[in-house]
Amino acid sequence: MERGSFLSFCFLDLGVYLACTGLESERVSPSSSCHLSRASQVEAAAPRSDQLTVNRSLFCCAQVNLFVMASTMASGLHFATARPNVSSSHRALRLGATILGYDSKVASWAKLASACHLSCMLPFRGISSSSGLKSAKPVTKAMSEDSQSKPSSGLPIDLRGKRAFIAGVADDNGYGWAIAKSLAAAGAEILLGTWVPALNIFETSLRRGKFDESRVLPDGSVMEISKVYPLDAVYDNPDDVPEDVKTNKRYAASSKWTVQEVADSVKQDFGSIDILVHSLANGPEVTKPLLETSRRGYLAAISASSYSYVSLLKHFIPIMNPGGSSISLTYIASERIIPGYGGGMSSAKAALESDTRVLAFEAGRKNKIRVNTISAGPLRSRAAKAIGFIDMMIEYSLANAPLQKELSAEEVGNTAAFLASPLASAITGAVIYVDNGLNAMGVGVDSPLFEGLDIPKAKH
Repeated sequence: MERGSFLSFCFLDLGVYLACTGLESERVSPSSSCHLSRASQVEAAAPRSDQLTVNRSLFCCAQVNLFVMASTMASGLHFATARPNVSSSHRALRLGATILGYDSKVASWAKLASACHLSCMLPFRGISSSSGLKSAKPVTKAMSEDSQSKPSSGLPIDLRGKRAFIAGVADDNGYGWAIAKSLAAAGAEILLGTWVPALNIFETSLRRGKFDESRVLPDGSVMEISKVYPLDAVYDNPDDVPEDVKTNKRYAASSKWTVQEVADSVKQDFGSIDILVHSLANGPEVTKPLLETSRRGYLAAISASSYSYVSLLKHFIPIMNPGGSSISLTYIASERIIPGYGGGMSSAKAALESDTRVLAFEAGRKNKIRVNTISAGPLRSRAAKAIGFIDMMIEYSLANAPLQKELSAEEVGNTAAFLASPLASAITGAVIYVDNGLNAMGVGVDSPLFEGLDIPKAKH
């Protein structure tokens, strides 16, 4: 609000009082009194006794209105001494007088007087927003207790006009799919990269409508996928592909599926992207303890689960718009012991988190790209079921996490949408935990050792 606005409101309440008491001809300038004639005519037509009642009621309302406005403004503003804005105050004065005389033919003075303590406030709210007194700078409005109970526009995540490439989506029940949905719900265009051996099944399921129900977005619309690319992020370019893979029947029907080729195809088809999501992980010996993991199995886990992110970012950065965002998925096994999560996968996740920090520095300095990773809790996805103990991990999380509820893929998807949005413009190089707080726990509180403690539990 401008400096003269508060004084204008004061003049408005003064005008209300003058109009009610019939003193406008003595207290205002000739240029203003002509606008009060309508209120004066109504006042003259009213009985003297009723007029006195109304005058007192309206003046009381004017006082209350002034007090509320002054209190509200004083609580959040620092006032500066300034000369009154004469033109603005005169305009507000004229508006106040006009409103007082507006409904004289409809409501009796008695009714107006009896309802004054409520209804007289409404016109003044209209004046405060329509009097033309607007701040030259945008302001953030603090909500009062009354306004907090009313619907507000909120702080939306707006990704309209942005394009996202999500690598590692092969079905509709994993984190990659959930991230795609959240990005689409925020307005982003969706491109997918699907592992070559799973491509045919995935595209067939899309065509036959198998995923139609899970494509529905919160507003009732359906997620549109602009294009699905075959992708095997283990191979950077065609020269890296072994002959036995090239001739494999699962690969034979597809082409241009190495990281470099996919980036080139996206550039040719769409020009650029704004968001890159790495939702890839694979450890051929994941069920083996680390001491029983072969060098080949260990390096395969690192290659598919960690270096693949470095490769994706390296090849996609040239087509990413400045200010873009890149996101990967990690797991608490990177820093805590999770028996059963072996085969070098814990090492791969630790490498991924370390790479996230280094990539954030390099991509941020060179290309203004933000790089973050989400440490997601256990999810009953098709990929996780291959490990063999996902149900046990979900039960453990329910028993020990601060928030005793099962994690949903949507919660991870929404976090990714936030990280990809301008709302997270200062967040990079971070590991964001989305696991109901399980990462914060130092012990498992479901242990028999803690039976004697009064540990709070969720009420179901």
